[in-house]
Amino acid sequence: MMDALHDVLAPFGPQAGHVRGLWTLTLAVCTVVFAAVLAALLVALLRAQRAGAESAPDLSSLGRPEPGRRRSVIAAVAASTLLLLALIAASIFTDRALARLSTDGALQLEVTAHQWWWEVRYVEPQVADSFMTANEIHVPTGRPVIVTLKADDVIHSFWVPSLAGKKDLIPGRTATLNFRADRDGIYRGQCAEFCGSQHALMAFFVLAEPPERYAAWAAAQRRTAGEPAEGQPLRGREIFMRSSCAMCHAIDGTSAQAVRGPNLTHLASRGTLAAGSLANTPEDLRRWIADPQQVKPGTYMPATRLSSEDMDALVGYLQTLR
Repeated sequence: MMDALHDVLAPFGPQAGHVRGLWTLTLAVCTVVFAAVLAALLVALLRAQRAGAESAPDLSSLGRPEPGRRRSVIAAVAASTLLLLALIAASIFTDRALARLSTDGALQLEVTAHQWWWEVRYVEPQVADSFMTANEIHVPTGRPVIVTLKADDVIHSFWVPSLAGKKDLIPGRTATLNFRADRDGIYRGQCAEFCGSQHALMAFFVLAEPPERYAAWAAAQRRTAGEPAEGQPLRGREIFMRSSCAMCHAIDGTSAQAVRGPNLTHLASRGTLAAGSLANTPEDLRRWIADPQQVKPGTYMPATRLSSEDMDALVGYLQTLR
């Protein structure tokens, strides 16, 4: 599996930094309030008069309160109000700071959430330069990214805690999220809104890399699948085309152009399978194809029943799709 950062307290972009700042302030204020309440409770307990066996409890405080106690209550209410107003102001300022991220020269993405995977489309000025992938987002370090978010079925939520805050995806609506990765690395994202039985297994990864490495990756993604070599890979492609695989998946450069499931044109270049559920190894790929319900119960992908030889050929072909 991919070794990725997933920590809201370890920001590696300006947006995540603003979110952590607000979280830290809120934690500090709540800690002070909690300590003050405990201290007041302790003082009250220590000062309270004890009722003995022959003395009735002092109920005088239930009548007209003493001036000192009244001032204490007023001060506590005023302090609480001021602290709440301060937190509201901090939240507003953080929201404004999130909106001020410069988007000059930004990379444009369209991310569509499905049960339970992520469709990622790179939108370029020239339509021919646009391409599609799934469950992995490559971005150049230091360049802002504008993500247009959509949901295909139910409500989802896009969250990469080390890079940005959460944004809900609601069917029929379009949302936008901006972020920038300031350090090379792999950042784990997660659907943060319960979306069905496999909500927990709906991860994605943001891979931030130097601009030249990103450019090389993007150029490779724009290419269609190559012609497989004679033998097992070629036979594997034939099996893919005549099986149920081609009814849901697309491989650019072939007659398989379905859009029900993830685009598999460069499947072998991805680090994981099934939205982060499995490592992208031949063994796990075989498991996923043969019995997806064992990996993600409730997933819409059907099992593919093949002989051992045919499965080897199919997996061998898919492993060539880089």
